Amino acid sequence: MRTAKNWKDYIILDTSDGEKLETWGGVSLVRPDPQIIWKTHKKHPLWKGADGHYHRSASGGGKWEFRKKLPESWNISYGNLTFNIRPTGFKHTGLFPEQAVNWDFMADKIRNAGREISVLNLFAYTGGATLACAEAGASVCHVDASKGMVQWARDNAGASGLSDRPIRWIVDDCEKFIAREIRRGRKYDAVIMDPPSYGRGPGGEVWKLENCVFDLVKLCEGVLSDNPLFFLINSYTTGLSPSVMGYILGTVLTDKFGGEVSFDEIGLPVQSTGMTLPCGSTAIWEGSK
Repeated sequence: MRTAKNWKDYIILDTSDGEKLETWGGVSLVRPDPQIIWKTHKKHPLWKGADGHYHRSASGGGKWEFRKKLPESWNISYGNLTFNIRPTGFKHTGLFPEQAVNWDFMADKIRNAGREISVLNLFAYTGGATLACAEAGASVCHVDASKGMVQWARDNAGASGLSDRPIRWIVDDCEKFIAREIRRGRKYDAVIMDPPSYGRGPGGEVWKLENCVFDLVKLCEGVLSDNPLFFLINSYTTGLSPSVMGYILGTVLTDKFGGEVSFDEIGLPVQSTGMTLPCGSTAIWEGSK
């Protein structure tokens, strides 16, 4: 497993019975996590005294319980990057800290490429990968269907001192945007995608990642440059293993571009046990040059 172990402002203190106890820049939160099926003893005092606790509802969804008044938002940092954190109505905080292991990989590839790199970041959320690539020197096209998430990402770029970097901020459906980029003849040296597990299109059509991911990767092949650097897919879909995503990347890309494919779970260290909490899966294709 690849572990995001370089955080200073984010810590998982403990995990038990479907929940994780975390600190985000000193703010303690308890949030649900379906991976945590073990029921170990909750020894840490913050289990009972956390600043915020997200409670799942039996009918779906849930709500926050705050034990003290928190600021509407606050910042945490990872290296030179700064992110705006705020609890949302869907248990999330605007950042997936486990993705830092992928940010480090991308930044290293870009810094050592020896050439200018253009990156297409799809389903780009609040911009963690966008900022990591831009800070490493790439030009980035950041695409997400949510106007609010793109604005959040722009705010994160400002907080990180990256507002002047060559980043295109696009609010659009990712598949439709890729199709238009192909027609325009625009090319990218790297593609990042972190698509949702499930969604509905504007016409009510159901979108399930495991049914669509191959076609999506195949479509993205059309925007890759002649000498692509990497293609990274991340997934939180339980039924989509890292090896399946790796196989898809291999079948679509290696015949045309060569290179190699790797895949694994990604996770975060847990302070109380010294072990790693699995948080998602990533497959990566890397070019041979």
